[in-house]
Order: sequence, then structure tokens, then C-alpha cells
Amino acid sequence: MSNATHRWQYMAVLPALFALVSATIVSCSDDREQVTVGLITKQEDNPFWVTMREVAEDTAKDMDVRLLTATGTSDVDNASQVAALSAMTQQGAAGILIAPADSSAIVPAITEARKAGVIVIAVDTPTEPRSAVDALFATDNRRAGELIGRYAAAKVEQLGMTPHVVLLNLAPGITSGALRRQGFLAGFDLEQGDAAIVGEADTQGDRTKGHAGMRRLLDEHPDINVVYTVNEQAALGAIAALKQAGKNLEKIVIVSVDGGCEAIKNALRPGDLDATAQQYPENMAREGVKAIAAAARGGPRPSGYLDTGVELITGDPAPGVQSRDVAFGVRNCWGD
Repeated sequence: MSNATHRWQYMAVLPALFALVSATIVSCSDDREQVTVGLITKQEDNPFWVTMREVAEDTAKDMDVRLLTATGTSDVDNASQVAALSAMTQQGAAGILIAPADSSAIVPAITEARKAGVIVIAVDTPTEPRSAVDALFATDNRRAGELIGRYAAAKVEQLGMTPHVVLLNLAPGITSGALRRQGFLAGFDLEQGDAAIVGEADTQGDRTKGHAGMRRLLDEHPDINVVYTVNEQAALGAIAALKQAGKNLEKIVIVSVDGGCEAIKNALRPGDLDATAQQYPENMAREGVKAIAAAARGGPRPSGYLDTGVELITGDPAPGVQSRDVAFGVRNCWGD
């Protein structure tokens, strides 16, 4: 994982128990009051969430913080997150970082935690409404979508294509996925119902579901030449399906969001994936733990929106679209 420093700006805006709960307890090495902080991610199969947890653990050690962690079974496992919020509140968490699996359904549980005095910061995925939490530390997901949408449109024009676009989305009720989709359509200059959009599938950000969705869409529309994917796990599944179908990837523009090392090195660098919008989960975790610890020790309560950064990465630049090269992507990627 890169140690590169990413810049950001503060902008005024503003059925099961959880699968994993652990605590990192560090004895205080100075006079700072020990603080308990919680982190609730979506699942452990995606390196994005693993990186977020690992950086939170490292930051907690540096800050003399007791860190509680919990994760669900998938990107849509709301029940696990509800249980984790309650458990962490009972265990004395001063604040909790949460990546909502359902932006609306999680709000009542967040409200209960805040009533108990817990600071709640949404990471990666905004709640609906956004005011349900104290603060949001996240990628500008709409901008991430716009970046890859502008890139895809420019490549289509450069290659003289008539676009036949498919959208591999996240799932209903998850704001980050909806914002990326909206941004892609805006960047590509498409509207809902546009004839250029020939099909869509929900993937839950999962590689297997991305593969299945792509296979179904190919059966229905074999002339697909633009593939939007909500994240790189879905993209890797889609690429495998396209290869299995014997498609020439040089004639298909495939774009995504994430910037993990697996996709950067194994899909973007060889040219299977044309571009990705790289986001930085380490910034969300690091700044979230630090903000809650500082507030619990007498500092200001976190509020508003922290933009944790996004960059367009490609090995095949598009005319008129600013981007970073693959070497930059490798230096700043996360995961293995």
C-alpha cells in the first residue's frame, strides 16, 4: 500500500449478528485519555474494505485508541451493521465510522447511536439523508463517475463508434453506487432511457455477480461496446465474461471506479480495463479515526464533508480528458 500523501479539502455540506467484531487495544503511552472508536465496513472479500480496516488499525495504534471493527457478509448486509452499531455503542465507543450498506435503512440505528452520544461519521457511502450523520469522509462519487464517463465518451468519439452502453450497477438503496451511475451518465452526456443504453444489471459490487450480469447482457446485446462498472470487482467479472465470449477487448471501452492494485496491475496495465477512477480508502480510515479521537479528547466535533480524493487512471489517454498514468496508479493503489 502506498505511503503517498493525498490532498483533500473540507467542504461545507452538510438476519444475523455481524460477521466479525474485533478490538485492538493499545495501552496509553502518554497522558492522552484512551478513546474507543468503531469501524463498520461492508465485507472482507473486497480489498477496499480490508485496506480501510488495516489503516484504521494502524492509526488507532498511533493514536492510543481502542478500535472495534465489524463487517458484514456483502455490500448490502444492513442487518449486520444495525447489530454492530448497537454492540459498539454498548461497548462505549466515542465514535463510529460506518460505510452504509443501505443508505436509508441504516438511519434509525445511527439515530439511536447518536442519541446515546456517539459521533457517527459515514465513510465511502453517504447516508440518506446525509444529515443523519455528523460528517461524511468519502470520495466524491459523482465526480468519480463523471471522470470515467467523460473518458468513455472521448474514446468512443476517437474510435468512431456508435455507442452501445451497458451499466453494471451496485444495488438499489446504496447512495455511492447511485452517485457513480449518475456521474457516468452526465460525463458521457446520456440521460436515463437514452437509446444508447442497451442494458443494465445490479452486481452488489461482486465479481461473480459482475460476471453473471455481463454474460446475460451479452446474450441479449452481443454488440455491446461500452461497459460501465460501479467498481473493479464487477469490472474483473465482466472482463472474464467478455473474454470467455471471445470478444475483442480492443473494440470495447471498459471503465470502472476503485484503483486497487489487482485491477491496476492485472487489468488496467495490460489494457483490458481502459480507465478507472482511483479512490483512497486509507484517507477515509486515517482521518476518521483521528477526527473522533481528537473530538473525544476535547477537540471540535467533526462535521460536514471531507473529500478524500479521486484521480482518473489510464494507460490509454483520451483526447481532452486529464488523467494520470499507470505508474501513478501503481504507486497509489491499495490491496495486493
